[in-house]
Amino acid sequence: MTAPRAFDLRRLSINVALRATALVAVAYLVVAVAVLAIFTQNQVAQIDQRLSMSLDHPHFPGDEGGPIGPPDSAGPGGLPVLSWFVLPDGTVAKDTRNDFDLPDALRSVSTAQDVTIDGTGFRLAGRALTVRGTNSTVYYVVGQSLEPLNGSRATIIFAEILIAPALFLAVFLGAVVIGRRVATPIEIARQRQMEFTADASHELRTPLSVIEAQTSLALTQDRPAGWYKTAFVRVDAESKRLRRLIEDMLWLARFDATAAAPAAEPVDLGILAAQAADRFAVVAEARHLDLAVSGADAGAAVAVSPEWLDRLLGVLLDNACKYSREGGAVRVEVALDGPRVRLAVDDDGPGIPDGERERIFDRFHRAQVAGAGGAGLGLAIADAIVRATGGRWQVGSSSLGGARMSVTWPSAFGGRRSAAAMPAQPAETTAAGD
Repeated sequence: MTAPRAFDLRRLSINVALRATALVAVAYLVVAVAVLAIFTQNQVAQIDQRLSMSLDHPHFPGDEGGPIGPPDSAGPGGLPVLSWFVLPDGTVAKDTRNDFDLPDALRSVSTAQDVTIDGTGFRLAGRALTVRGTNSTVYYVVGQSLEPLNGSRATIIFAEILIAPALFLAVFLGAVVIGRRVATPIEIARQRQMEFTADASHELRTPLSVIEAQTSLALTQDRPAGWYKTAFVRVDAESKRLRRLIEDMLWLARFDATAAAPAAEPVDLGILAAQAADRFAVVAEARHLDLAVSGADAGAAVAVSPEWLDRLLGVLLDNACKYSREGGAVRVEVALDGPRVRLAVDDDGPGIPDGERERIFDRFHRAQVAGAGGAGLGLAIADAIVRATGGRWQVGSSSLGGARMSVTWPSAFGGRRSAAAMPAQPAETTAAGD
């Protein structure tokens, strides 16, 4: 299997990171505006409260206790609350701390509002008052400078602008890293699907091409009866090969689409192995192989689907018979191995080259050994079954001189969980096959 294209992963992760950063930027902008608005609203409310208190407790000219204006003069930032009295004759008196002249347009201000006096922002409020001991009415205006508030707002905005680039950069880089980690298995799966499709197309094309060539030659002109017999033998062989390939591909497709393994039940692995060996007796006899089953201990039972075990045994025995030398031997062993049950299939074939050991379960991979054939799906199916049933591969060299394919499962009567309920274990690959 080829490695995923780095360019595609990089482009995909950058696109994801840009979108994530854009979403974070929008959220950050909303939060920043909300923070600024809440702060401003809170500060303005405090100023309005102070202005309201000042209006409720005016300090008239001539009153003892200090200058004209409200006695509680400390506002935000330590600035005083300033006051103006609009007298009946139209003149304006102000407290001694007030250096700002009240414009004519603001002499009748009532509800609190933001204004500008001599280039300085103020929050003003006012009301009409009756001077104690007289019937004269004056208009009382108080104001609080907004400069401290504007300065605080500017500090908050500066801090938000300063934080934004660092936050966006961190989000972008983090999204790139996460995006690559998320995209890598997706890209690998996509590459595997593309390779599977390409390999399947190639494998299907070969037998179809042979069948098409034979039928085309048969239809072009009359030929001897012997030629037709040979052609039919080839067509039959290629048809069977095509059927096996399609069945294997359909099995793998169903396996990939199935979320859970079939219902498991305790199965005597020794009996199932003996039945599988009986089916392959004809194949072994055709190649003069000595096929034998040994060590079928009583109680060697596993909780695995019988159909899947039968399929697994078929793959292992087919490989062993295929790769064993003419007149050689194939051994099937079923035995208890502590709390586990072991199934081992040995042959006396050429063994597996070291360079093939890491890829023996890859789909459509065929070992580069003498006599290798098939489509390369047998061991892929076997590995899928072993992993789905909680089995563990132990692949190595056989005492007969060839390869040894061994699988162990927890015993169905060993006091452990059933194999179908156990998590899949990684294969310990030290040899190759189909």
